Amino acid sequence: MSEQGNSTTNGKTAEGKRIMDRLEAGAGERVTNRLAELDPDLPRLITDYAFADVVGRPGLDLKTREMLTVAALTAMGTAQGQLEFHIRGALNVGVAKEELLEVIIQMAVYAGIPACMNGITAYRSALAAQDYDG
Repeated sequence: MSEQGNSTTNGKTAEGKRIMDRLEAGAGERVTNRLAELDPDLPRLITDYAFADVVGRPGLDLKTREMLTVAALTAMGTAQGQLEFHIRGALNVGVAKEELLEVIIQMAVYAGIPACMNGITAYRSALAAQDYDG
């Protein structure tokens, strides 16, 4: 990779980590390090692309993006760990716990009751991890 490519990548990595840290303190470094243990290029997929390039786009604020992410992960029904992380992240960027519960309930119509129930389980776990009443 060229020196300029390294500079661009390092800037994207820093921006991706900054966004992740807004969601949960220390998440940027933690995620990047865990991915790099497997392959040194792997952090670019999550940190640089998903967070810096996509989540960092100017078209939506982070609060809205996290609400959408919670909806999508609830509908998927297969990513409990990611869902809990993004519920905590949504709370950390100003989404009210009541709003999150409504997002998850809304998914019962579009993704089914089992997906909604799994989302509620993740919601309770995320609230418990942050000492919220729920």
